[in-house]
Amino acid sequence: MRYSREHKQETHDRIVKKASVRLREKGAHGIGVADLMKEAGLTHGGFYAHFDSREALVIEAFAYAMDRSMEHWRKITGEASPEKRLALIAEAYLSALHRDNPGHGCSIPSLGAEIARESPKTRKAFAGKLDEMIEMMTDYVPNQPRKAARKQAIATLATMAGTMLLARIAGSSELSDEVLKAGRDSALGGAKREPVKAAPARKKQN
Repeated sequence: MRYSREHKQETHDRIVKKASVRLREKGAHGIGVADLMKEAGLTHGGFYAHFDSREALVIEAFAYAMDRSMEHWRKITGEASPEKRLALIAEAYLSALHRDNPGHGCSIPSLGAEIARESPKTRKAFAGKLDEMIEMMTDYVPNQPRKAARKQAIATLATMAGTMLLARIAGSSELSDEVLKAGRDSALGGAKREPVKAAPARKKQN
């Protein structure tokens, strides 16, 4: 039986969506192709009708996950004033809800360490999405030269992702909550930083 192009695309998208959740929950190598296809309601043999390799699926799945993260950030900051947007992202990111639901959260703390050991092709694809995320956050840093805004965005994202990784290592515990609070305070401190002011000109001395 032959399926329409639309049906094939819908099936492809369903596999990617399922994979994006399971990979964030279990890691890049924590679940096999057969299990992923079964969860999508398909047979193992149908996998290669949609993807050239497992690597191709991993790349699409984490790209989908990172796109969903950025979509979520746009949604929660849509009505906020420019100076509050980065702080809103940091508050939502460094929450117990995000910590306890890795399958629906950011890919960086869930998969970053594993992706760093993957092939150059996978790392390049991940780096491209990471740069998109940084550029988006840079847009949310008002009243700063672009270079300074990007530097602040990178620092804030690094604080957020590192904090979430440590909080998940500690589990749902007092230490985990303490890590989240410390990271949140640090990230919000950077997000609410005052605009850069030019230094007053020095008077010439005779």
